[in-house]
Amino acid sequence: MKKLILSSLIAVLLLNLCVNVSYAQEEKLYNFVSLEKPPSYPGGMAKFYEFLIKSIIYPKAAFDNKVQGTAIVSFVIEKDGSLTDVKTEGRRLGAGLDEEAVRVLKLSQKWNPGLINGKPVRVKYNIPIKFAMKK
Repeated sequence: MKKLILSSLIAVLLLNLCVNVSYAQEEKLYNFVSLEKPPSYPGGMAKFYEFLIKSIIYPKAAFDNKVQGTAIVSFVIEKDGSLTDVKTEGRRLGAGLDEEAVRVLKLSQKWNPGLINGKPVRVKYNIPIKFAMKK
């Protein structure tokens, strides 16, 4: 009887372990370079940068204090092409520049998702956004 209960308990634990492993694999986050087909912005990166240029509003505090620099922004391109987990990485620029970079990326249209074996996957992406004032 103890062997039967122990065997049943082990079977349940193994079943739970298998379910958790398959879920983790399904939700795996891929690196850009490990893909069969990387994610892309509709119309290409030139269109993406055009979108950024049109959408970014230089924060008044940054302009008044002549704050410039490059914000490194990371985000996840989901299987449906939407952007999630948008945030700045590394050293912050301050004066509202980091927040502006995040705000604008959250406005982005859906991307074409990355593919592995023809199936869409979640991909983490990093991009530099340079803030500079004209002289």
